[in-house]
Amino acid sequence: RAPAGAPQTAASDTRLGRALRAFMEADELHGVAGSALLIGAEHPELLSAVAGTARQCAVIAQSRRAAQTARALAEREGFSCRVLHATGEALSERETESAGQPFDAIVFDRVAGAAPGLPGALKVTRQALAPNGRLWLFERYESLEAARERVVEHPIARIRRLFREAGLQCERLSPIEADGQHVLGAAAIAIKKSDVRVA
Repeated sequence: RAPAGAPQTAASDTRLGRALRAFMEADELHGVAGSALLIGAEHPELLSAVAGTARQCAVIAQSRRAAQTARALAEREGFSCRVLHATGEALSERETESAGQPFDAIVFDRVAGAAPGLPGALKVTRQALAPNGRLWLFERYESLEAARERVVEHPIARIRRLFREAGLQCERLSPIEADGQHVLGAAAIAIKKSDVRVA
C-alpha cells in the first residue's frame, strides 16, 4: 500500500483524476475523432476520456502496475486501446513511434512522479503530434518550481517557454488542486513549421 500523500496508482476514481478530466473536456476533447495517446496511466479518468472519444487509442504506461491497470480498465470498459510499458524513466521517440504516431491528441500526465526532463519530453511529444494535433499536459507545481537554473521562473512562465521551445503554442493554463496535490494543467497546439520564427 502506498504511504499517505504518495502518488495514486489505484484503479479507482479520485477527485484529482476527475479534475484533470474536466480540464480536458473544457477544450472539447470530443472533437478529436482520430488517434489519441495517453502518456502515463495513473488516472483512469483520463484513459476513459481519451479512449472514449478517439477511434484509435494508445497508452504508454510508466510502470508495470500502471500498464496492468490500464489494460484491465480497457477490457472492462470495452475500449480498443493498445497499452505499452515504458522501457525507461524518460520518454523516448522509440516509444511514441511504437505507439503508432502521429496522434491527433496527446495527454501527458506527469503528476504521478514522472522523472525530470520536461524539455526533452515535450520535444518528443511534439514530434508525435499530427500537424493539427493538440496536447494536454499535467505537471506538478513542485516539479516546475525546482530552481536548478540561475534565474528562477514562475511555473506558468516556464511552461509557456518550454512549449514555445518545443514547437507548441500554449492556449490555456490553469492551476488544479485536489487530493492534496497542486497541479498545473496546460493545453497547447502544434505550431506549424512555416510559422516558426528563426531568431
